Amino acid sequence: MAETAVSLVVDKLVPLLAKEVKLLKGVRKDVEDIKNELDSIRSFLKDADARAENGDTNESLKTWVKQVREIAYHIEDVVDEYMLRVASRRHRQGFIGFLYKVARLLKKLKISHEIASEIQDIKISVRDVKDRSLRYNFDSSSGGSSSGDHNITWHDPRVASLFIEESELVGIESPRNELISFLEQSASKRTVISVAGMGGLGKTTLAKKVYDNQMVRGHFDCHAWIAVSQSYKMEDLLRKMIKQFYEERKESTPRGIDTMEGIILMQKLREYLEQKRYVIVFDDVWGIDFWRTIKHALPDNNKGSRIIITTRSDDVALSCKESPLDGVHKLQPLPEDRAWELFCKKAFQSGVCPQELEVLSHEIVGKCEGLPLAIVAIGGLLSTKIKDVSQWKKLLDSLGSEMESNPHLIGITRILSLSYHALPYFLKSCFLYFGIYPEDYSINCMRLIRLWIAEGFVKEKRGKTLEEVAQDYLTELIHRSLVQVSWVDFDGKARSCRVHDLMHEIILSKSEDLSFCRVVVEEDSSFDGKTRRISIHDSADNVAESICNTPIRSIFLFEVDKLPKSLIATFIANFKFLKALDFADAPLDYLPEEVGNLFHLRYLSVRNTKVKMLPKSIGKLYNLQTLDLKRSLVHELPIEINQLCNLRYLSAYYFDDKSRYHFNSCLGVKIQEGIGCLEALQKLCYMEVNHGIGLISELSKLRQLRKLGILKLTREHGRALCASIEKMKHLQSLQVNSISADEILDMQHIPSPPPFLRYLGLVGRLAKLPDWIAKLQNVVKLTFNWTRLTIDPLKVLQALPNLLKLNLYDAYEGEQLHFVEGGFQKLKVLTLFKLNGLKSVIIDKGALPLLGELAIGTCPQLETVPSGIHHLRNLTTLYFIDMPKEFTLQMKPNGGQLYWIVEHIPAVSINYEREKGGYDTYPLR
Repeated sequence: MAETAVSLVVDKLVPLLAKEVKLLKGVRKDVEDIKNELDSIRSFLKDADARAENGDTNESLKTWVKQVREIAYHIEDVVDEYMLRVASRRHRQGFIGFLYKVARLLKKLKISHEIASEIQDIKISVRDVKDRSLRYNFDSSSGGSSSGDHNITWHDPRVASLFIEESELVGIESPRNELISFLEQSASKRTVISVAGMGGLGKTTLAKKVYDNQMVRGHFDCHAWIAVSQSYKMEDLLRKMIKQFYEERKESTPRGIDTMEGIILMQKLREYLEQKRYVIVFDDVWGIDFWRTIKHALPDNNKGSRIIITTRSDDVALSCKESPLDGVHKLQPLPEDRAWELFCKKAFQSGVCPQELEVLSHEIVGKCEGLPLAIVAIGGLLSTKIKDVSQWKKLLDSLGSEMESNPHLIGITRILSLSYHALPYFLKSCFLYFGIYPEDYSINCMRLIRLWIAEGFVKEKRGKTLEEVAQDYLTELIHRSLVQVSWVDFDGKARSCRVHDLMHEIILSKSEDLSFCRVVVEEDSSFDGKTRRISIHDSADNVAESICNTPIRSIFLFEVDKLPKSLIATFIANFKFLKALDFADAPLDYLPEEVGNLFHLRYLSVRNTKVKMLPKSIGKLYNLQTLDLKRSLVHELPIEINQLCNLRYLSAYYFDDKSRYHFNSCLGVKIQEGIGCLEALQKLCYMEVNHGIGLISELSKLRQLRKLGILKLTREHGRALCASIEKMKHLQSLQVNSISADEILDMQHIPSPPPFLRYLGLVGRLAKLPDWIAKLQNVVKLTFNWTRLTIDPLKVLQALPNLLKLNLYDAYEGEQLHFVEGGFQKLKVLTLFKLNGLKSVIIDKGALPLLGELAIGTCPQLETVPSGIHHLRNLTTLYFIDMPKEFTLQMKPNGGQLYWIVEHIPAVSINYEREKGGYDTYPLR
């Protein structure tokens, strides 16, 4: 983590040197020297940092790493203090500004002296710490094994996975049989199967049981098991393979093999395997370059040879799949019943859990989340303890600390931490961020991405927005099996994510050790004055007593019962370097005027709070990027909001759940004219049209918009809005609501719609379907509410090549919808709701081939289920919502005359709306 802190500081110093030439006059050379020294330290700090974190090194190295990290934090504080002082001088104008200029002349020498003195001290500290590293020979070749050297050794906990008895295994039968079938299949081509999944799932154990299977052994002429790991030399792996092949067949190893170079070794291996059917397991592969190189040594000789690769990385697994015959097996956690079976087998000699321990035991198994490594280790530890409720409760409550120190459990930490240590520095900070959130907390992906950007973790890349780069970061963490996707939308995009409970424990431990974040809970409100982030859980009663003027950068609140105004004042007064204030879901009803003093603030959320208005000082938050007002009571923004030239995300809307399907269920915010100044804005949802055409025309200046939501549009505003939309070449999501259900949406005037538009929602009457909709080649979701079209819209929509989801709500007044053959080739979700004139739905064979979910609701004249629904062989879910009982009785399993039409659909249910909101669901079977 020291390498991460240093790298982030170097990244901060580079633009400072580029932009602040005049203001850094006199100390610029010193700042450059500091940057260069840090670059030099960083060259080998990654290795030393990981060794210190692994506990595989001496105390002097740990101390040195900690000192480097603290110096990096101090540099960050000095830089932020400097920028704060510069900002306070630059933003004063008028007569008051003139007075400040006079005062500045008197203070300038003092300030310059203070900054110069700080920089000189830092420069001395950096040189001292570098000299110390040379004096104690802290380089990558000394002080224990390096972070990259993860070859199997006798103290490595992974060794045990190679020698597990068959009788001890649980839940391995299905994947084992699948892999054996793959190895014995008749295909003559050399094929590869990758077994992928997070550390501790049992990939090595599975591969070893398949490799040792007698039928498999007899099927191949020669066999090799190669442990790869993070650090390897290709020549060593090639030699190891050759030696295994020769020794297994009791043949003499070629002379001079230990001195041969890579190409010669490849040739030797190819010659040996040319006429043989071979099987090779490459265990624990980390890099996508591995297969690209090693495959050249393995001839594709049409003998039916097979390769198994185990990896934690989805990217590695996919990189090995070069033909349709190659495969990827994504190893899953044990299901709940098998996890319980394995735990009982390890924890109790009889294999049966005593009744008094059942509740606690289930909680312990739940923490393991199906991870065999953890279940076996914790179960093994508990087998040595007295079968006493208090003893088991003590272990459950202290599991995080036990994983750090208990010899039975430390192997879990080592195995799971390998993936963390292998991360590049910019991903380590992103990953540690999950420790801010409570255990088992599902985090909205975009919320996480915006916070990473606000913290400065995301590096700019040419041709990409910061949001796109951050999305790449999150995708990589998911592909490395460190982060789990908890909700995937219809288009396959991850919308929320989380980390495994045991990985969360490891993150908490590292975060606290590294001063990355301090989680404060009610029973423990102690506070480390060096920590950079504070996450308050459950209660904030005693927090104010333990905080002072500290370098906190971010504050988060979760399930806090009350939030005293004095505490908010303390936050703002004491934490002048704050970058993120996340008050989402907090018991908050106001923001003080002093919030405008937080010059460095980049992220401010009062989502789902009772805050009613923003202070005018909001306009002073020059660096603010995210302003999240969703589900708050803010209905009008002060004109000062237009001064936030760095604002990228503005979300301010509220859905009235009690009238969710009423026309005006979505409430937005009123915005003053001048919004065209917010040229960095990427999301604006939802803006109420309250100042006429002038405000709408200003939208044309927002060329970076990706998402736009407009409410209360009138017919006369349509042409101006269309002109603005046409200039938004990056727009991906557009929602337009008319002012009333009878108001016409005049949206015809867009000759060239935004080329990357993925979502379009039109709410309000349409005289006709806009012609430009037929040009939306990239649209994946369409929603038409209260449009009341008289001409069947399917004729246009069926040809959209990438449409995945279509919602029609009071959108069509005709009597028939006809899905013709060849139409809607990619559609997965279809909703037909409140189509009052609809009498029949016809689905031709060959239409809607991928449809998986169909919902039909409140269509009083629809007499029967869609004709041809039996053609939809991929349909898994069918909902009927508020339909006449006579309609649904036709599909009852016993006696329903149309049951045969829907019997192929796994889930069919009837939903009826309750008087007080919500729905009751009755499965038909």
